[in-house]
Amino acid sequence: MNKNLSSSGDRISLLHTFVRIVESGSLSAAAMQMTTSQPTISRRLQTLEQLLGVKLIQRTTHTMKLTDDGERCYRHAQQLIENWQSMEDDISVVRDEPVGILRVRAPHAFGQDQLIGPLGDYLRRYPQTSVEWTLNDHSPDFIVEGIDCAIHVGPVSDPAVVAVLLAEVPRIVVASPALLAQFPAMTEVADLAQLPWLALNSFYRNEVTLNHIDNNQAYHFAIAPRISTDSLYAVRKAALNGLGAAMVSAWLVKEDLAQGELQQLLPQWQAAPLPIYLLYPYASYYPARLRKFLELMKEVMPGITGTRQPEARSVPRQQKTAK
Repeated sequence: MNKNLSSSGDRISLLHTFVRIVESGSLSAAAMQMTTSQPTISRRLQTLEQLLGVKLIQRTTHTMKLTDDGERCYRHAQQLIENWQSMEDDISVVRDEPVGILRVRAPHAFGQDQLIGPLGDYLRRYPQTSVEWTLNDHSPDFIVEGIDCAIHVGPVSDPAVVAVLLAEVPRIVVASPALLAQFPAMTEVADLAQLPWLALNSFYRNEVTLNHIDNNQAYHFAIAPRISTDSLYAVRKAALNGLGAAMVSAWLVKEDLAQGELQQLLPQWQAAPLPIYLLYPYASYYPARLRKFLELMKEVMPGITGTRQPEARSVPRQQKTAK
């Protein structure tokens, strides 16, 4: 090691930058995640390479590849960063006071309506934190995108993440009075098949499945949707415009139902509720800002308008949670 460079910057910070380069896949992606410039990231990498006296990354115009020394450095850097964060929490007088930036991914509709209140509670409770609140309906690649956790609505299929069940969202069938006036009264579940339909293709496309709330009897029928979209807001707007019936989260149309602009069809028949999870990657250490966010979400989520405590049938396999 070049001793003349031993004071060139915070070594933990340099290692953190190196890990972010590796996990994001490029210097530019690392710069974006760390809210700095690519030249700054490049200088930090060069400083680390000079401190260690080795080449860590081989770069060409289009590719980036770790050297053998880089592979070893990456493994050690991950462990050192986790140990450093753990030590800070363990010995700091503010170890129970979260600090820093929490990066969260949330669904578009739920994230900009129902979750802003709890997010405000978190920021008021922990004033030394800030949140990057990204709205996207797809599950993130946590490492590549630099996301700490994600609020996810719907089933979880990725076994590589921790999934903590927070609550569930009831779903109901709605249509506009103008649309319903064109058809005979809906008295039986089979009558719903004659309506034009809208599809929220994240959860249903060509078939509707409803369950009776008393005996859980299931009824299925095929649909050829007039509109198919991945936007919950678009489905609501199309339903208000009389373009079709739809299965929607109950919270989204609460005011529309109260004002008579939409009607719930056959309330005893509902779609299966959607589970709400907090997702985050497995790790040996979780910073206080993530642990406290999880605690708050578990506390407040079932009380948010339009959600409820999950029923036993929705509880997935037991998984490790942040401690």
